[in-house]
Amino acid sequence: MAALTSILLFLLLIAMAAALAQGQGTRVGFYSYTCPEVESIVKETVTDHFNSNPTIAPGLLRMHFHDCFVRGCDASILLTGSSTERTAGPNSLLRGYEVIDDAKTRLEAACPGVTKRASWKGSIGQRDGRVSLASEITNLPAFCDSIELQKQKFVDKGLNDQDLVALVGGHTIGTSACQFFRDRLYNFNTTTGSGADPAFLPQLQALCPQNGDASRHVALSISSPNTFDAFFFKNLKSGRGILQLDQKLWEDASTRSYVQRFLGIRGLQGLNFNVEFGRSMVKMSNIGVKTGTEGEIRRVCSAIN
Repeated sequence: MAALTSILLFLLLIAMAAALAQGQGTRVGFYSYTCPEVESIVKETVTDHFNSNPTIAPGLLRMHFHDCFVRGCDASILLTGSSTERTAGPNSLLRGYEVIDDAKTRLEAACPGVTKRASWKGSIGQRDGRVSLASEITNLPAFCDSIELQKQKFVDKGLNDQDLVALVGGHTIGTSACQFFRDRLYNFNTTTGSGADPAFLPQLQALCPQNGDASRHVALSISSPNTFDAFFFKNLKSGRGILQLDQKLWEDASTRSYVQRFLGIRGLQGLNFNVEFGRSMVKMSNIGVKTGTEGEIRRVCSAIN
């Protein structure tokens, strides 16, 4: 069976295309000789899931991000067990496993035993990891990290400030549970403030009451929650970022310059968010790639061979 890492990347690619509603990047020539149907099968799988639940797109984006920042992009996030990455707190709400399982089942039925490697814009011959440890998720950027720590975690993975801003920009779609940002709505220092627009703060407090349901979800881009666009950055400029880590991108001078460039502010060299997000995703997808004799081609999504 094809490496699960490759399947995950392909699922992600199609999910991104669905979210962008532009159809770009879905014809990448995977398995053109060993299993010509693979692209149509995976596309059909993701489309089926996306049509029934559009939130699967940000779910897959987040899963890929969480996978790559721990031991590299090796599908270690898919492994189950009592102390795997999947059991760690920051990963407890990840979604999209069923899409990967469904795609694998359909592919195995059409092309049993295919081991041809896929390439995804430079990620050639990726293999699946054999190790998954919950204790290693400290590599993941956390919602409570300082901006300096966030930047350092990205540098440690070969990513720069522009990549940080672009990838966090993936929050243009998706939601967050109140438990991950409610503290900044009520327990902030009266001198420094919460970082939120004072006129916006009551709206957030109404969505996430201090003693309300911590699991309630709020769109990360209030103005355009279902559209993959740069409006997320307008929210940051206006002090309307939902997560503290998002709003910090505007508060820090070096990351703010990239937010401004994504917004096309006059006097700065503009950046196309959709294009740069894709480029940063490619860079991230090459973190810790396993090739040759490293890793394996996992037969079951959730277990090593």
